[in-house]
Amino acid sequence: MPSDRIRLSVAEARDLAERAMRRIGYDAEEARVVTDHVIDAALCGYEYSGLAKLLNIPEHRRFKQPRRPIRVLRETEISALYDGGNNVGMLAIYRAAQAAIAKAATHGFAIVGVTNSWMSGRSAYYVEMIANADLIGIHTAGSARIVAPPGGKRPALGTNPIAFGLPSSRGPVVFDMGTSAFMGTDLIYRERMGQLLPEGVAIDSEGQPTRDPALARAGALLPFGGYKGFGLAFIVQALGLLAGSALDPDKDDGYLFVVFKPDLLADLDDFKQQVRELIERIKATPREPGVNEIRIPGERAFRSRERALREGIQIDRLVYQALGTLHA
Repeated sequence: MPSDRIRLSVAEARDLAERAMRRIGYDAEEARVVTDHVIDAALCGYEYSGLAKLLNIPEHRRFKQPRRPIRVLRETEISALYDGGNNVGMLAIYRAAQAAIAKAATHGFAIVGVTNSWMSGRSAYYVEMIANADLIGIHTAGSARIVAPPGGKRPALGTNPIAFGLPSSRGPVVFDMGTSAFMGTDLIYRERMGQLLPEGVAIDSEGQPTRDPALARAGALLPFGGYKGFGLAFIVQALGLLAGSALDPDKDDGYLFVVFKPDLLADLDDFKQQVRELIERIKATPREPGVNEIRIPGERAFRSRERALREGIQIDRLVYQALGTLHA
């Protein structure tokens, strides 16, 4: 292992994270919920969304603004809109996901939104919760503007992930994609670690291509796949308006869940088995030379989680040291 990397057991990583969260003002339950989220991201192989993400919290422009209890603004049997109380999204959106699961399990369908929150975390985490409850979930996360439209040289949209989760008889199937060419959390991580960006994912404040994370943060990321990614990003941002976001830069985060029972349309067990058979059919596709396996969405992350649960979590020593001294 390189000298700048260290390996932690899951218990050690959890203790490090929870202590860091307590030092920046979160209570024990809040620290546990956020720690669960970032530990799972680390286990799944997303280092920038893992323990390092905790360093972003006290640096966020909204961190020092007053926090209030998460509360319901409006609600029906199948819907709810939550005021996140300026809490970090990994708390507020988790609460909304729980509500969406409970409503859909009882009534067959739910639509739940969250406004007045920030830093959503990894969307796959929430839709996997939904799939594990034998429900189908769609989650959109309209976020602060950092992505330029095609032809533009200033940010107009967020990285705006969209995620899907569904059950199968071989376990949950999860697909989570950002609509930007590079994820904002990874951009912050690259800047923190002094690493360059890939080619073709960002522009500086003059609209010129850059690989420098600091220049990209002053400029903009580009959409994934040109107009197709831009179109998805626009729709996710617009759906955020339903969830209570606004066009004001300080209020442009809006998160939405659409959750429903498969057995509204089909027998649950039949559906889960059919999804399994679809996966098996796809994985049996004849492969090109040198291709060992065809993977389905989420499969790499699940395997990484299984391995890391046995072997522990690797993080950069700089991140480890920074978490050990993190303060508000």
